[in-house]
Amino acid sequence: MKVAILAGGRGTRLSEETETTPKPMIEIGGRPILWHIMKIYAQQGFKEFVILLGYKGDVIKRFFAEYASIAGDLSINLKTGTVVRRALDDGADWQVHLVDTGLETNTGGRVGRAARLLGDGPFMITYGDGLADIDLGALLEHHRTYGAAATITAVHPPARFGEVRFNGDRVEGFAEKAQTSEGWINGGFMVCEPRILPLLTSDAAVLEIDGLEALARGGDLSAYRHAGFWQCMDTLRDKLHLNTMWNQNHAPWKIWP
Repeated sequence: MKVAILAGGRGTRLSEETETTPKPMIEIGGRPILWHIMKIYAQQGFKEFVILLGYKGDVIKRFFAEYASIAGDLSINLKTGTVVRRALDDGADWQVHLVDTGLETNTGGRVGRAARLLGDGPFMITYGDGLADIDLGALLEHHRTYGAAATITAVHPPARFGEVRFNGDRVEGFAEKAQTSEGWINGGFMVCEPRILPLLTSDAAVLEIDGLEALARGGDLSAYRHAGFWQCMDTLRDKLHLNTMWNQNHAPWKIWP
């Protein structure tokens, strides 16, 4: 089953970084968040990816084109210029399709432009900025059981602020921001049947409106509730938070060895 990843947006809320780097290439622990997302899927057996490119897609193309050189060892003869690449040992035995979907194309249109690669069976799709410790097997089982045209993963968003703990008027401490216990949002990690694709033929199509909302109105959209870890990288604060978690060896999305 192929995994499509939306990686073409401008990431305007992270303009400090995205002026020169597309949002999916912003690093956590020295690797792009896109790589972390792909590792989540690959660890659970999903290793064929369709990356939907737009803004600064050349940066993402270059990363994968040079992946063996970047991630692996090299032996270089400085006299002859001969370069020998050593086999990678990071387990990234992936098939990656890099698809230009237009600079201004909306999310649904990006999926539609890749229909030739995605339309031969069910496929997964997610955003290029969200991480989770999700059980993809359970998600897929839910999707197949329900029989809908698409299944979203519903998550509790993290609370925006930490919490002050009181004892009377005395402050006892501070609680780190955590996921809220109320409300659900679409956290990505979706499964779709090919019959969603006719809804997404226009570049102006928005996946969430022209695709998901249209399916919901027809009773053809299901939700898999994921109560575990989920975090998107939407702001500089989110980036710093995710890097802190990684550096402290407390990264719940790291389900690989």
